Amino acid sequence: MPIAMSKHIVVVESPAKAKTIEKYLGKDYTVLASYGHVRDLPSKNGSVDPDNDFAMNYQVSAGSEKNIKAITTALKGADTLYLATDLDREGEAISWHVLEEVKTRLKKNADKLDVKRIAFTEITKTALQDAIKNPRDLAMPMINAQQARRALDYLVGFNLSPVLWRKVRTGLSAGRVQSVALRLICERENEIEAFNPEEYWSIDGAFQTPSGATITARLAQYNGEKVEKFTFTDEGGSAAAVKALEPCDWSLTEIQKKQTTRRPAAPFITSTLQQEASRKLGYSAKKTMTMAQRLYEAGYITYMRTDSVNLANEALAALRSTIETRYGKEYLPEKPNFYKSKSQNAQEAHEAIRPTDAARDAKGVDAEADAIKLYDLIWKRTIACQMNPAKIDQTALVIEEPSKQHGFRATGSIITFPGFIKVYREGIDDQASDGLDENELPPVSQGDVMDLKELLPEQHFTEPPPRYNEATLVKTLEEYGIGRPSTYAAIISTLQDRGYARLEKRRFFPEDVGRIVNKFLTEHFAQYVDYDFTAKLEEDLDAIARGEHDWKPTLRAFWQPFKELVDDKIESVKKSDVTSEKTGEKCSLCNEGEMIIRLGRYGRFRGCSNYPTCTHTEQLDGSPQAAKAEPKETGVSCPKCKSGAIVERTSRRGKIFYSCNTYPKCKYALWNPPEETPCPQCNFPVTSKKETKRYGVIHLCSECDWQDPPAKAKADGAKKPAAKKTAAKKAPAKKPAKKATAKSKTKVA
Repeated sequence: MPIAMSKHIVVVESPAKAKTIEKYLGKDYTVLASYGHVRDLPSKNGSVDPDNDFAMNYQVSAGSEKNIKAITTALKGADTLYLATDLDREGEAISWHVLEEVKTRLKKNADKLDVKRIAFTEITKTALQDAIKNPRDLAMPMINAQQARRALDYLVGFNLSPVLWRKVRTGLSAGRVQSVALRLICERENEIEAFNPEEYWSIDGAFQTPSGATITARLAQYNGEKVEKFTFTDEGGSAAAVKALEPCDWSLTEIQKKQTTRRPAAPFITSTLQQEASRKLGYSAKKTMTMAQRLYEAGYITYMRTDSVNLANEALAALRSTIETRYGKEYLPEKPNFYKSKSQNAQEAHEAIRPTDAARDAKGVDAEADAIKLYDLIWKRTIACQMNPAKIDQTALVIEEPSKQHGFRATGSIITFPGFIKVYREGIDDQASDGLDENELPPVSQGDVMDLKELLPEQHFTEPPPRYNEATLVKTLEEYGIGRPSTYAAIISTLQDRGYARLEKRRFFPEDVGRIVNKFLTEHFAQYVDYDFTAKLEEDLDAIARGEHDWKPTLRAFWQPFKELVDDKIESVKKSDVTSEKTGEKCSLCNEGEMIIRLGRYGRFRGCSNYPTCTHTEQLDGSPQAAKAEPKETGVSCPKCKSGAIVERTSRRGKIFYSCNTYPKCKYALWNPPEETPCPQCNFPVTSKKETKRYGVIHLCSECDWQDPPAKAKADGAKKPAAKKTAAKKAPAKKPAKKATAKSKTKVA
């Protein structure tokens, strides 16, 4: 469809964003989408050329060609090009790439164009009008920071990955920041495996008050000394304490009261949004950013990639008005609440993530259900951040026997004024507390006799540190200064896509190959997976973005020592040193070889060093390896070799397939259950069938394109099989070309 000629062309990243913006601009504006980057570094040698001053050899991808053509075509009759991509480094770079392609393709016409860069934190009519009135030039420092990051990631990935192919396994890859995140996951797993639980005991007492209420208190003092975690380390010690405490008379000797306040959390930045969406909604970082992107492009929230906790003055005024209207003056502080960014490199000119309209709660959002839930989280957090603190009365009861050598302590708190908690309460991570223990104690008076009804000793064991979930991994990366708002979701997705880690019950477990890769990198490329080194490199990129450093010297300083190390490790490291690990244990079968931990096709296992003389293998815990499942008979003869029979097998990835039992002599195979029925089209003696939800059972031939019901019938919704029509056809003199079937796929299996 041809694009109408307009005086002003506005370029954004996505069609959804273009659609929203077009609503606010007049007929003289045409808004087009670049669909992300129009050009990038191709995955081939020479895309970054260190010998030519780190020349970046960008190319327009096949998928982006039509998008850049549409933009350049529209610009031929236009006066102004507005570059309106996102306001971070990635968005700035997209605008620059679009402009560079426009200059190349339009040549002389490009000089006549009035090119303006406009930026806004929210897609509203006011924000857009203000941006158009106040355009700026492209920010080359931000663009160069993005180019530097892209070059570093390319140089690491393109040079380190081949080392992994040679020393670990073909097809592996390494990433500059992802490898550091993998190190965190693997080190946590090592801590868990090395952890030795320690036993300890606690003693609670159930006391009855004069009014008949029951209070449960924890033993806090024993024999005149404070009870610590490891005061009682076995059942005998706790039993002796119980025996000493049971005869005592108890009374309430002290009531300690204090009032505390709790301030609301800061408005969301990218990392805290990802953490809270993980805790409260169970969203992955990737899903959170996808939903946030849709909310932003629809005009509901401000830009979602930010590390600033600032709010615009107009937004503060709107929030305060909404709080007063909805909740009353008592919830509104005298002055706005202000917050300070934890990151020293935070972009303070940006805003925190907030609703574009403070008065619009989740009921006013027209979006998919998951996006509405995320909006509700953002709206509540933003409203709460400008409300009064919560007031909490904390009470501690001290229960002692007459000598005051032994004492119990009960605590509770009452929220006397909810403040921001009326709207929002922040989630908590593992082994953490938000300090609001709403345990209301019954009314008591100092000096009350407390009747001991029961002593409750309880055994505990110390627990290892918890595995990372998405929230705690993002939080830790942020604390180390690794990665930036736009990279967290990609880091986590890449680890899973590469098969280095898996999420199981929302916890990260390193895969065997991930542990081997991490071991190799930490032993041989320690500097490049070092937390401080990676954080320092992030700071260097931030300095480039601020215009304080040039980007080429940063690349030079990184490249030379890195390349020298890569070249050295290719020659000096043996594959066996990387993929195997000595245990110091003798083989239980031959009693001569040493058991070695190796990385096999299915993961790590223990095997004898005398292989192949001794073929003894075990699982990592020393138990026998699971026996390979025996093939199941199907009762169908092999149509290829005529002498074998087709059996059901399981691939190494757990998928069922069917092949000749004489393999590798005969390599006939197919994915679907075989039927000893000739194909009505090519007369091949065996066909197969598969179950589909939409069409039920479909019969097909693995040698030609016959299927029943046929593809056309399926598309038309026809139910009658076409077998009668095709059965009368004579078999072609020459068999049609075979389509890709399981015969070729079983090599992968």
